[in-house]
Amino acid sequence: MNILFKKDTWQEIYYSLRNNKLRTFLTMIGVGWGMFLYVSLLGAAKGVENGFDKLFSGFATNSIFLWAQKTSIPYDGFPKGREVHLKLSDMDMLKRKITAIDYISPQNARGSFTGTPGESMSRNGKNGTYSLTGDYSIGNKISEKKLIFGRYINDADVMGNKNVVVIGEEIYKNFFDAKKKENPVGKQVNIKGIFFNVIGVFRVKKGGGFENDQTAFIPLSTYTKMYNAGEQIDMFAIVSKPNANVNGVEEGVKQVLKTKNKVSPEDTNAFGSFNLGKEFKKLTGFLTGMQLLTIIVGTLTILAGVIAISNILLITVKERTKEIGIRRALGAKPAEVRNQILLESVVITLSSGILGFMCGIFVLIILNALTQNQDEFPFYNPTVNYGNVFGAMAVMVVLGLIIGMIPAQRAVKIRPIEALRSE
Repeated sequence: MNILFKKDTWQEIYYSLRNNKLRTFLTMIGVGWGMFLYVSLLGAAKGVENGFDKLFSGFATNSIFLWAQKTSIPYDGFPKGREVHLKLSDMDMLKRKITAIDYISPQNARGSFTGTPGESMSRNGKNGTYSLTGDYSIGNKISEKKLIFGRYINDADVMGNKNVVVIGEEIYKNFFDAKKKENPVGKQVNIKGIFFNVIGVFRVKKGGGFENDQTAFIPLSTYTKMYNAGEQIDMFAIVSKPNANVNGVEEGVKQVLKTKNKVSPEDTNAFGSFNLGKEFKKLTGFLTGMQLLTIIVGTLTILAGVIAISNILLITVKERTKEIGIRRALGAKPAEVRNQILLESVVITLSSGILGFMCGIFVLIILNALTQNQDEFPFYNPTVNYGNVFGAMAVMVVLGLIIGMIPAQRAVKIRPIEALRSE
């Protein structure tokens, strides 16, 4: 190891690389490009993952949204095409029979995705038609609203059938002076001829969310009285327990409801659903695969670059045959010649890797700056795991040593007398 601390060693490496500038530069490009790809692609993949995590923040990603439709198979004396309905009492039955359910939130709605017309709303001569949803307080745990004023519906609002409303930002801008940031909390909005006290205003993040900011939320109990809905519910949002199989919960819920409503077990149309947990699992699987592919591509590119270094060093050894012969004739040991070539291989490999790493980090910094406030595009805070990078660096050095053994052994086998005869 004394060779590392000798000034002559580093001077010789410097002169060797300086005398072959173009060749050294082209050699370094291979390894540097591999490390650049490794860092930049891995960081970009992490940025996409962080972007989707940010997009789904505030959502219960292990949730299922379920609604009733029409039967498609005649069963137990009932004809095909019969309408089935969800009921408020189904909540307790489902939680009792399916222990993997964490909690359920019922909703009734007009407008939006329901296919029914929205509700007319007004204030101080300003009018508009917007979506209206009756909700429980627990609904905010499934899809958390970003409140810019006030609060969301609580249990006391539902139990007391209170005339309170949480409005979207677009409704707020229509009915209140948004330029002066007028506080709407405590003020009233007329919905279907009934005055409601505004208790909050929410904003929907761009590019995400199941709601839109043209929706108003009121207590489900109040909604039921307004429309005389009784026990009928439009949709259940069901959240499974953390370690539960979301697909199993979805199938279990449908089978329980089919049995209760006398629907054929084979009927796939009676109850519609959207399994967010299933879709989110597909997404995370895709992102994991993308990161794995990035690691493979970067590693193979680095390996190709290291092999190129070996080829260049073989040429270098051939060109330095006479020099090596003179050194051997003057008493240089074979180990010293071998170590010199190996050290050159490691220096080129490590320098290339560090340069590629720095370029990759620079690109990630630029990407982060360009996408800092772009909520529409799922990309946020691209970072790399430094453990992975240092691991790649270590692999590069080891590969550089292993590949460098080929030209090093070639140099050791050169006999002084033959080398001195060579031109």
